[in-house]
Amino acid sequence: MAGKKVLIVYAHQEPKSFNGSLKKVAVDELSRQGCAITVSDLYAMDFEPRATRKDVIGALSNPELFNYGMEAYEAFKKRSLASDITDEQKKVQEADLVIFQFPLYWFSMPAILKGWMDRVLCQGFAFDIPGFYDSGFLKGKLALVSLTTGGTAEMYSRSGVSGDFRYFLWALQHGALHFCGFKVLAPQISFAPEIASEEERKAMVTSWAQRLRTIWEEEPIDCSPPWYFGQ
Repeated sequence: MAGKKVLIVYAHQEPKSFNGSLKKVAVDELSRQGCAITVSDLYAMDFEPRATRKDVIGALSNPELFNYGMEAYEAFKKRSLASDITDEQKKVQEADLVIFQFPLYWFSMPAILKGWMDRVLCQGFAFDIPGFYDSGFLKGKLALVSLTTGGTAEMYSRSGVSGDFRYFLWALQHGALHFCGFKVLAPQISFAPEIASEEERKAMVTSWAQRLRTIWEEEPIDCSPPWYFGQ
């Protein structure tokens, strides 16, 4: 949709990977719609995933006992966070939709993306106490998780060996994104592209492109325990 701004936070080492193809399709389709696209390619940026004292510029509030969460909160209020954090926060603040594109690692996200969340979505910027979930500071923004798995769709069914895929999405979609106020759209999961046929991989990419054509018409999921775990 013309005038909308989209941030794609992309976490894969190889531009020619299937994740790279999904990212490219998103850029192409959303650009075609007239959206302004920003991509944070975390590996290409050599983004620092570790949350350390270096994230605070200048004196610490309590140099005797380092508490990262408290120090990041105080640094945000004093505008003394490291520039790589504030650069990403500016991208998030300007975005109407944030897409997270990554391969599933151990039922979770790659460490570099987890580090992005740890450092960028800090207290004061993304939430406060109070000021979380429906009152989170990123309310009014949409978030969408697009990921690839190693296992098949059958493995990630409720009766499958890995359990329902919604189980592993709880921590990311509810515990992080919804906590910060995002309205969460249904995930886009591309199951087992590495063992799929060429035709199946093309169908996954086409499905993603087709979905993006009407993405602005979608309603967010009911980001509550029943969506993830049933009644």
